[in-house]
Amino acid sequence: MKTLLVIAATAALVGCGVEAVGTAATAASIKKQELEQGQRTMQQTQQKIDAAMQQMQQRAGGSTEH
Repeated sequence: MKTLLVIAATAALVGCGVEAVGTAATAASIKKQELEQGQRTMQQTQQKIDAAMQQMQQRAGGSTEH
């Protein structure tokens, strides 16, 4: 009976370990997706800034030609 209890307890602990590993893998995957989305957002923002700067330069260049 004692052996059965030890086996059951061991199985329960191993099951918890597997679940924890799965949870950690899911969390890592979510963090990776968040990081990738943040990088895309940063690139899009940089493109908008570059476009705005180019427009400002064109306007500044155009106003001096009058």
